[in-house]
Amino acid sequence: QVQLVESGGDVVQDGGSLKLSCVVRGGTFSKYALAWFRQVPGKEREVVATISGSGTNSDVTSSVKGRFTISRTNAVNTVYLQMIELKPEDTAIYFCAARVFTNSLRLYYYSNEYDFWGQGTQVTVSS
Repeated sequence: QVQLVESGGDVVQDGGSLKLSCVVRGGTFSKYALAWFRQVPGKEREVVATISGSGTNSDVTSSVKGRFTISRTNAVNTVYLQMIELKPEDTAIYFCAARVFTNSLRLYYYSNEYDFWGQGTQVTVSS
């Protein structure tokens, strides 16, 4: 059984920073491609950042480019989302997701491509 456990969500002021963590328990972490998604009530879940199984490739959505960075540390089975210069529009529940990759360099952008999900962590940015 694979479990993903996010942490690090908090209430911060406009312009602040946070680092989210997601520990993956079960399975073989090095075989997973990983991503962070976010969702606000009434809207679809959107991809924020994605990283390949090898860790070589990564990408972030345009609205967070230059402010968010995704990374992974295989030794501790953890994927991170470093967020700086946070804005009120970044307020959402943030979810991490994992799937076994078919190509270690490939990035996966769609929620239906992921098999395992965390419970989410709330990020609130106050103006």
